[in-house]
Amino acid sequence: MSQERAARLGEHAPITQAMEDYLKTIFQLEEELGGRVTTQAIADRLGVQCPSVTNMLKRLAAMALVEHQPYRGVALTPRGRLVALEVIRHHRLLELYLTRALGYSWDAVHDEADRLEHSISEELEARIDAALGYPETDPHGHPIPRPSGELPSCPAAALADLAGGTSAIVARVSDREPEHLRRLAQLGIAPGTPIQVLRGASGRRKTVTVALGDVVHELSLALARDVYVRPVES
Repeated sequence: MSQERAARLGEHAPITQAMEDYLKTIFQLEEELGGRVTTQAIADRLGVQCPSVTNMLKRLAAMALVEHQPYRGVALTPRGRLVALEVIRHHRLLELYLTRALGYSWDAVHDEADRLEHSISEELEARIDAALGYPETDPHGHPIPRPSGELPSCPAAALADLAGGTSAIVARVSDREPEHLRRLAQLGIAPGTPIQVLRGASGRRKTVTVALGDVVHELSLALARDVYVRPVES
């Protein structure tokens, strides 16, 4: 965390990279789950043991970055949310810079941005933002938090949940599975792509049939769950 932001938050104890990773993970899980986050969910996402998560949550709670109640999960405080959004802003700006300026493919930028997001200064963050033309979304369509900590709303539904006959525009795609990103690139599915659901998943049916213009593709449920769309009028 930058010294400038720490000063504005009134932080005295340093916020470590590990703490930032936890706060970012809690924020993402809150968004996905729509509420408080369990210790097990954090452990699964970070690949660590539950006792390690519990110890970290106690440290974050002592710094007023999370609200943690045993057996009731954890939630970010406003201060914790601000730290998480700063890290996410760095991450998404870096992903876009790596793709636009350095020619990285969209399936290769997530891990690089993970390594760099803790290190850049606010000045470098601002210069990258300006060089990119103050973008609103990253290469995968995720909204980039503003310097104030505000996160633009980007409502969307999972492609896997849409019924047949639905027309939609791809809003964003998950960046957690590089293989899925490579497959989506092969299919021509990216933010802004118009898509028509011909047959949705139902019962024992484990695929979603979609059309991109005259081209029809059969998507696995796992892949369709990683694509988020905005339904539009046919």
